[in-house]
Amino acid sequence: MPTPELDLRLDNFEAEDPQIEEAFLHAIELNQDMLVPLAEYHSPSGAGSFYVLHDGSATWGIPGVPQIVALHLQRDLTDQTFHFEHAELPLPSMAQSWLIRRGCPANAIPLNPDLGPPPADEATRALERRLMGDGDHYAYGYSYTRDDPDDTVTVVALRAMDERAPSPFRVVVEEVDTKAWTRTLREGGFATVDEALEWCDERISGTAGPLPPVRPAIAISPSPALPKAPAPPPAGRSR
Repeated sequence: MPTPELDLRLDNFEAEDPQIEEAFLHAIELNQDMLVPLAEYHSPSGAGSFYVLHDGSATWGIPGVPQIVALHLQRDLTDQTFHFEHAELPLPSMAQSWLIRRGCPANAIPLNPDLGPPPADEATRALERRLMGDGDHYAYGYSYTRDDPDDTVTVVALRAMDERAPSPFRVVVEEVDTKAWTRTLREGGFATVDEALEWCDERISGTAGPLPPVRPAIAISPSPALPKAPAPPPAGRSR
């Protein structure tokens, strides 16, 4: 299947102002021929477009940088102008989450199954669904992407927005089996950011042990019920 070309649907549209034009040039246009749409959704009115893009040029850039771009285009159909938001993210599910938080229908941005390895198992599918839906529960702090065919891996360190969350620091690891052509996604929990980043470094260097499990939330037991006070005797009657 030929690789689809990116169609931004901006014919006859201009950026809202020179600053947006300059930003869009450097963020998207200069590299447009290297951006492959893994998923896209366009609102029925044509005013909004949402893209999950793979940036093929990242392979030749700074080692470890994210290779996924989330792009949200907003068009003024009356003035024929546009503005945009974008984010560079390490995993497609994180880009999907970013777009959903900006108004993309959650079920309208599935990844094109012909443009990447499929999930290897239900654990991978479940974690990807959770990252799509719970993305605003975590802050993205660090990632490293390596596309070496012998060890294709992405590690991502996240911090829970709720400081009371068990395992407040998480590491998500995506590994691609280039022979079976499948991907797996797994998650581990850490008590400190230093522990999470150390595990990421060890995984990239090939010395990491297994991911530690995420600590379960502690259920808060209800207070024991107090004994009920005896009912008062009826008025006018002694006990």
